[in-house]
Amino acid sequence: MKIISTYLITALLIIGPTATAVYAEDYKIGAVNAVRLLEQSPQAEKMRAQIETEFSPRDRELVLAQKKLKEQQDRLAKDAAIMSESERKKLERDIINARRDLKRSQDEFREDLTFRRNEEIAKIQKEIVEGIQAVAKENNYDVVLSEGIIYASSKIDMTKLVIDYLKKKNGMATTE
Repeated sequence: MKIISTYLITALLIIGPTATAVYAEDYKIGAVNAVRLLEQSPQAEKMRAQIETEFSPRDRELVLAQKKLKEQQDRLAKDAAIMSESERKKLERDIINARRDLKRSQDEFREDLTFRRNEEIAKIQKEIVEGIQAVAKENNYDVVLSEGIIYASSKIDMTKLVIDYLKKKNGMATTE
């Protein structure tokens, strides 16, 4: 029994690679650059403009608050020597409170902006995955690779095809 299994293993080792070669087919493999898709898709451009419009009023308010705080600090530095003790202490308290409020507002702004951006990116990523799948099916790709690729030749890079698909889906003209 041991002799038969040894012969069987030897035969499989010899025939195995040849048998697999018989079944080997030509596969069409594609690769996409996810970062480039996120940067160049029309959906991402639209998202950036939308978020800019949505958050620019708050950003302007923060800039005004920073200017006001800077003016108070400059006034304290310039006029501290000629101010009364109570006036100087009141201005110092106002500066401390304004600095605290500004920091809180900036932190809230950053959190809201990050949350909103992540929300929109999740939607775009879903569209991109659907776009990759659609392009892969249309062009008969067997495998599409993304993250973790060390090298992909331009022959298999289908990122531009996906960007063109997303532009077409978004009603924009594709680039040649």
